[in-house]
Amino acid sequence: MAIRQREARIAAVRGFNRFYTRQIGVLRKTYLGTPYSLGEARVLHEIASGHSRTATDIGRALDLDAGYLSRVLRNFEKHGLIERKASARDARQSHLRLSARGRKAFAPLDRRSQSLTGAMLGKLAPAAQARLIAAMTTIQTLLDGAAPAAPKAGYILRAPRPGDFGWIVKRNAEIYAEEYGWHEPFEGVCAQIVADFANKFDPNRERCWIAEMNGDNVGCIFVARDSDTVARIRLLLVEPKARGLGLGARLVGECVRFARSAGYKKMTLWTHSVLAAARHIYEKAGFKLQRTERHQSWGPPVVSEHWDLEL
Repeated sequence: MAIRQREARIAAVRGFNRFYTRQIGVLRKTYLGTPYSLGEARVLHEIASGHSRTATDIGRALDLDAGYLSRVLRNFEKHGLIERKASARDARQSHLRLSARGRKAFAPLDRRSQSLTGAMLGKLAPAAQARLIAAMTTIQTLLDGAAPAAPKAGYILRAPRPGDFGWIVKRNAEIYAEEYGWHEPFEGVCAQIVADFANKFDPNRERCWIAEMNGDNVGCIFVARDSDTVARIRLLLVEPKARGLGLGARLVGECVRFARSAGYKKMTLWTHSVLAAARHIYEKAGFKLQRTERHQSWGPPVVSEHWDLEL
């Protein structure tokens, strides 16, 4: 990465940090108008949530200096906010919980945090709120190294809207370049597939599904007419942040159901041996591998595969 680009990105991150610490009031002497600092409030929240049962757990969860955490806990204990109970497993460890006084002290802090966050979101339209949450999730996912748990029904499937076809071409090109090193001719293939579908669309025999999560597109698939009796699956894509939710299998299942209802006798598709997750989905759906071919059209040599499903 060029030095100038790296410095610009560092400046952007630092600028965002300054903005957001001001946005949530981190730099104020006390937090949310309570007697507690942000650090103290976070420790109270951790104990109240029950996620961290010991001082060691809290220090690990919040990445706090052991000396600072020890002083905070002693102060809480002095004011009767927490109670300790020796661990049955390890006498050197104590389980922490809020006392009645601690719960009374924490309640208004929690309410104010809820209220202020609600007010911040309330300034935005629902679509903008979804974009904000998606962006926050992306930041957490990239910096924490693991995606937070997503709800089972964390996505919806819908028909394409204006701009979606352009997104399909763009994300196919970007993802396959990043993950497999496929270059410009592949983007042209995707663009041609999308153009053919859009220009010759038969609503009775063809479909496109867009998967959306938190206001963002996270997946797509096409059923295109190959002949009067054969339907073709095209451009199955699942964004990295939406993988592991069963979305790919759901999209393929929708295609199979539609093809049967539209009167097709067979489905076919073209994929590649390196796309292990997609191949597993197709095989589980009942598709059978028919033949393979080697080519080097997009950069690295690959093995293309043709799969069929009798309906």
